[in-house]
Amino acid sequence: MIDKRVESAAAAVADVFDGATVMIGGFGEAGSPVELIHALIDQGASDLTVISNNMGSGEVGLAALIKAGRVSKAICSYPRTANSTVFPELYAAGRIELELVPQGTLAERIRAGGAGIPAFYTATAVGTPLGDGKELREFDGRQYVLEHGLRSDFSLVKGRIADTHGNVLYNKTARNFGPPMAMAGRCTIVQVEEVVEAGALDPEVIVTPGIFVNRVAHIPAPAHESALVAAGATYP
Repeated sequence: MIDKRVESAAAAVADVFDGATVMIGGFGEAGSPVELIHALIDQGASDLTVISNNMGSGEVGLAALIKAGRVSKAICSYPRTANSTVFPELYAAGRIELELVPQGTLAERIRAGGAGIPAFYTATAVGTPLGDGKELREFDGRQYVLEHGLRSDFSLVKGRIADTHGNVLYNKTARNFGPPMAMAGRCTIVQVEEVVEAGALDPEVIVTPGIFVNRVAHIPAPAHESALVAAGATYP
């Protein structure tokens, strides 16, 4: 029997290495795997390339990982959002590299990477600074820019419930980038509020099949980033 549970968030991220590329799920607070991120801070890996839609808020979660100096490059769509101060300050100081990607393109680059598609053409960013230096090709009289698929060494994802085989369900729109990131990760780690035995989930409603998940961390009472920020919390 395949049991993908690990004993803790710390155990789940124990082998993340310096220089790794890490995808981190979430759309702002929704779907942000706060406990896995904090465990990664405690673990100590550095020089990370982080792929995420946002770059965190306050001084918890992803923002705390960045503040700790562990991230050397960010690939994202929204590096600055409400309550976001850490990333803008470090970027302005030249201490972190940014690859800005339109949100739809970011989602498709991740999906393509997970599907084994090395690159694709899109009209988004043609004629803008984000398209500069990229290969262009014309289809039916319209210009398209070549974008490359994204893979990660590790993907950190937050789900609602999983079984012991790693089949995952999400909490409504908190799934956002979770499913494609799970596909694109060479090692996908999912934190969930509830773990059930294999066979307890209806296979017709499973969103992320266990084939894409390597580890499941049971976090029964996950923190909410907005509540931490409102309370002025910091990590560590």
